Amino acid sequence: MSALPEAVRALAEADFASVAQRFESAGFAVAQPASGVLTVKAATPDAGRPSVLVSVGVHGDETGPIEMLAYLVEALSRTPEALAVDLMLCVGNIDAIRSAKRFIDADLNRMFRLERGSLAGTFEAGRADVLIDVTRAFFEGSGPQRWHLDLHTAIRPSHYPMFAIVPELIEDRARESLIAWMGEAGIQAIIMNPASAGTYSYFTSEHLGAAGTTVELGRVGTLGQNDLSQFADASKALERLLRGQPAGEAKVAPHVFATARSIMKLSDAFSMRVGRETWNFTPMKRGEVIASDGDTVYTVEHDEELVVFPNPDVRVGLRAGIMVVRID
Repeated sequence: MSALPEAVRALAEADFASVAQRFESAGFAVAQPASGVLTVKAATPDAGRPSVLVSVGVHGDETGPIEMLAYLVEALSRTPEALAVDLMLCVGNIDAIRSAKRFIDADLNRMFRLERGSLAGTFEAGRADVLIDVTRAFFEGSGPQRWHLDLHTAIRPSHYPMFAIVPELIEDRARESLIAWMGEAGIQAIIMNPASAGTYSYFTSEHLGAAGTTVELGRVGTLGQNDLSQFADASKALERLLRGQPAGEAKVAPHVFATARSIMKLSDAFSMRVGRETWNFTPMKRGEVIASDGDTVYTVEHDEELVVFPNPDVRVGLRAGIMVVRID
């Protein structure tokens, strides 16, 4: 990573030394409670101060948000007094980033749950345990304004290149604020998620009272070679949030989708009629077969459903895709 711009190299390697020093010199309470984690809090606890967790690199090959966040945090640390929130930065799977791989043993973003089955002994299970502990500690004692923006990029094309997954259980007012921020960030589609698939953002929403979301910002790219123009709206919206500035103008009015069902891979007999190359939000019509798994057959039950995250190659017991219907 030596050829990368210094700010990008530092964040990708979870080297917070320069940024941490600037915030500490400005009087903040700064800590690095685990590898890949930096917390910056007001020196005097303030329950009225929002708490914001921003995570990147939960999948090691999703590098665009790392670059975007690196430049944003570098600039913010140059005027540290402008930070208006208690902030936690998390670089999720450092080892996978270093190896330019999606994960080491298994998908880290399926590990944030109590029951992990055959995944319990994986490298990512241990990493998730560390992140769960430090995330609990970060939000412990925080006021009611709690956000978690888990920034990703998709591994396949999408009819909505910028979209997000939002847990249904988030309290109404917090969810409205989160969705308004997404319009400002240029997020074109929002999927309401009724149940956990073991993701980091669902965990913080369900167990720590955060308005959490998994945000997909375009396509996977090579670290140092991402087109940062595609992240411009999201970067501006995030910077505004961290600086406590008034909400900006909405770039889009996101379409909202409900989850019709999750397609679970129950056995090695699982077969999907669409492959992982299928675009996200590809429509399917009533009666079409989505997948089969022994005696279980998944079919489209509404006039139209759209398939998101189709991946027949996931491990048995994991979600192989979700079907959504537009509700806005």
